[in-house]
Amino acid sequence: MSTRTPLSIDGVVPWPEDVAERYRRAGYWLDTSITAHIADQVARRPHNEALVDGPTRLTYQQLWDKSASCAQALLDLSLAPGDRLVLQLPNCWEFVALTLGCFRIGVVPVMALPAHRRHELTHLAALSEAVAIVVADVDRGTDLREVAQQVAAGAETVRTVLVHGELTASPAVGSIPERSLAACMDNPVRFDERAYEPAGGDLACLLLSGGTTGLPKLIARTHDDYVYNIRRCVDVAEFDEHTVYLGTLPASHNFPLACPGILGALFVGGRAVMLPSPAPERALRTIDAEAVTVSAVVPAVAQTWIEYQREHHLLTGTSLRVLQIGGSRMPDELAARVEPTLGARVQQVFGMAEGLINMTRLDDDPEIILSTQGRPVSEADEIAVVDEHGNPVPDGTPGALLTRGPYTPRGYFRAPEHNTRAFTSDGWYASGDIVIRRPDGNLVVAGRDKDMINRGGEKISAEEVENFAYQVEGVEMAAAVAMPDPKLGEKLCLYVTVAGGHEVTLDAIVRVMSDAGVARFKMPERLVVVDGMPTTKVGKIDKKAMREDIRARLAHENTGV
Repeated sequence: MSTRTPLSIDGVVPWPEDVAERYRRAGYWLDTSITAHIADQVARRPHNEALVDGPTRLTYQQLWDKSASCAQALLDLSLAPGDRLVLQLPNCWEFVALTLGCFRIGVVPVMALPAHRRHELTHLAALSEAVAIVVADVDRGTDLREVAQQVAAGAETVRTVLVHGELTASPAVGSIPERSLAACMDNPVRFDERAYEPAGGDLACLLLSGGTTGLPKLIARTHDDYVYNIRRCVDVAEFDEHTVYLGTLPASHNFPLACPGILGALFVGGRAVMLPSPAPERALRTIDAEAVTVSAVVPAVAQTWIEYQREHHLLTGTSLRVLQIGGSRMPDELAARVEPTLGARVQQVFGMAEGLINMTRLDDDPEIILSTQGRPVSEADEIAVVDEHGNPVPDGTPGALLTRGPYTPRGYFRAPEHNTRAFTSDGWYASGDIVIRRPDGNLVVAGRDKDMINRGGEKISAEEVENFAYQVEGVEMAAAVAMPDPKLGEKLCLYVTVAGGHEVTLDAIVRVMSDAGVARFKMPERLVVVDGMPTTKVGKIDKKAMREDIRARLAHENTGV
């Protein structure tokens, strides 16, 4: 337990002191750091395997030593407790070692996604005032070292670039010097643990919001609340020292990182296996080879695994016990195919990086597991389901979800205007989800009340896409909506009206977004040019009518009638 006073960082919204003290008295907050819990496992089982990444296999002691090397390397680069570091790496053992190294000295990782590019990374670096950025050398044909230099030019606080892979052969004059992440891992361990042990109230990391109103907002997670988040998810998912967790979703997402995820496996002395993608052939072979017991996927991935297993029968063992499914609602009929095909019980997970996590329990009746998204993992989670006026609705009635509790922060990082809309004065967070609460306490997700497209678990702001569309000459009005997709759940369709004498193409809109360095998953995949936008009775653009229109268009194309 740390006795140090937590660091004060401008922009972090604190819990009210009386509420924080109540959480401590109740034992929800332990005044310990994330790494203190992993250190306990290092002491208990130093020679047990902790992390696997292809041919690399690290014991708990080896992983701990690598994280200490990272911590010392960051200190040698003049990073200090409270400094922010934009972390963009694929799923690899280095991601885990560096994250733990940051936690150990109080450097705050900003959890960027591998798909992010200059547009998003510059925003994250500037908003967080990051002093460093960590990238892979190349990803899917994009030189991320060049992107990192562009980010440094656009965010004046960035002074250090760390590269996982090959350094730039001939760096441009005036560019920020690159450092090798591999060299950081090989640093002699000179790290003084006692000088840097974080306090429970210290900022641990900055997660990303779904970005429903433009670029992502930052979610401040402290060691106190994130430890509790992990502990409760560990208990409900029934992780223990025999757990072998396969991480295939981007590890910077809250779901595979801490619900309970990679950190949860390390909290209990289990083993985490890292894969750079959930591609079915390699994932299914790895499940067999590593005797994986649990993994976490989005519905689209679950569907590809089921289809691949039915066709190729790659899974021959019986180790896979649980398949957690979250990110978006899974169709009931798809959930019913998991156990007969993959041999694993489904655990539905509905939550948010802003806090609240709901899970079905492993011993729930099949009807609950297949048709609900579970119930809160903590008895301290407060839930309200309300109508448009904020009044509670009866169980069984759709309503907007409000929540608060010991791992749901009280505001976004440095976003006061948005906080006034998303958080009430007494700490309730409005998630934007429309849910139905059943009499048994389980929730059924019925939709969203915000303007967002959920593409296979990746959230896309309609507003952000529309703003880029308006940069294309000839676009008079633009409206982005979700269109159904059998694999991803939703894809992005853009409706536009066009000024006379102009022609607007999908390629032109995609080109504008690409030139701005926007992540590929945000690009519209269909363009519909209309004479006029449908409107509601009060004159607002009627996106409900557009979603119905694109469904009808797709149905016509699929049936030919």
